[in-house]
Amino acid sequence: MTTEHSQSWCLMGQADAPPSVLFGETEPDLWPYRIRTIALLRRYARASVEVGRLPSLLGREFFRSRVTSYSMGSFEDIVIFVADMELTIEELDTSQKKLLAMHVLEERNFPDIARLLGCSERTADRIVNDAIDKLSQHLLIRGMLERLPEGTRGCQGGKN
Repeated sequence: MTTEHSQSWCLMGQADAPPSVLFGETEPDLWPYRIRTIALLRRYARASVEVGRLPSLLGREFFRSRVTSYSMGSFEDIVIFVADMELTIEELDTSQKKLLAMHVLEERNFPDIARLLGCSERTADRIVNDAIDKLSQHLLIRGMLERLPEGTRGCQGGKN
């Protein structure tokens, strides 16, 4: 293996990333967006209720959530936001939607999710974060989530 190929991702993160890793299927730097994506999902849940709809992630299920009032502008802005989020969420597969609903909207923790799915907590953590990352990717592509500055997406390694 050449020295060029043996460089760590951290070193590559300090230079220009190769085009193959920029918001492709193997995007390694989506984890910094998790908190913002979760915040958008919670805002979507509240906004859906405000416009008289149940969030599409939930179908007809009941969920426990703290619904608070916030200002987003006009009613039309809220309706547009809800419609845009629904279109973005529809790009996920059914299992990803269910995982996001359990973790973000129903506020279940990883031990709960692991028990419900019959897997380890580590696996539950990984698949939930993968679903959040996938949604983040779609939100970035649609322009609903702003890209972070390059310096903040380095190889700090982390999760929410």
